[in-house]
Amino acid sequence: MGKKILVVDDEQSILTLLEYNLKQAGYEVITAMDGEEGKNLAIQENPELIVLDLMLPRMDGIEVCKELRQNRVMTPILMLTAKDDEFDKVLGLELGADDYMTKPFSPREVIARVKAILRRTQALTETMEKIEEELDYIQISGLKIFPDQYEAYFEEKLIELTPKEFELLLYLAKNKGRVLTRDQLLSAVWNYDFAGDTRIVDVHISHLREKIEQDTKKPIYIKTIRGLGYKLEEPK
Repeated sequence: MGKKILVVDDEQSILTLLEYNLKQAGYEVITAMDGEEGKNLAIQENPELIVLDLMLPRMDGIEVCKELRQNRVMTPILMLTAKDDEFDKVLGLELGADDYMTKPFSPREVIARVKAILRRTQALTETMEKIEEELDYIQISGLKIFPDQYEAYFEEKLIELTPKEFELLLYLAKNKGRVLTRDQLLSAVWNYDFAGDTRIVDVHISHLREKIEQDTKKPIYIKTIRGLGYKLEEPK
């Protein structure tokens, strides 16, 4: 049996379509038709990936995503939305979703996105395991990052980070002193170009600065390199 995927959608036709095509692609599929059931299955069944509709009865997809991340359920999430609304997409991504698709979509595209997310997750897992073997943590002045625990501390205090904020911080730390473009960060952390929209990177950088910089207008850790991108460096 292949990797387990949870599909949460209140439209029976879409649920049936996705279940059939995912099973044809070799995945084990479990389903739910409302947000509350979907959240519970995500916790109980421990799937490798969740396909989550935005508009759901009992609990919408945004709230499901938020509660799962708050409970440290880091399962990758592909969010589905019938809304062509940038706010909903960005909000979902900020709360920890890994990718999104707008309805209507083709089953082949869903399968391709699922495979891409699972490949990235596997690569991240292997990278984390390698880091664990080589080093328990990464330290940059008052900032200490524990990759295996998905935790970061600043001045010995735990920083509350979303999964994507942590992955962005970790990638910056692993490339300390290097200037990274927004496109590089988007590709490395989100593995998707969002049709060239790099504002999601700026939003996450802003959130990180609020949590580790004493003065966000004069950052000493995460520097903006005008016209190029960002870099994380030791404070001078």
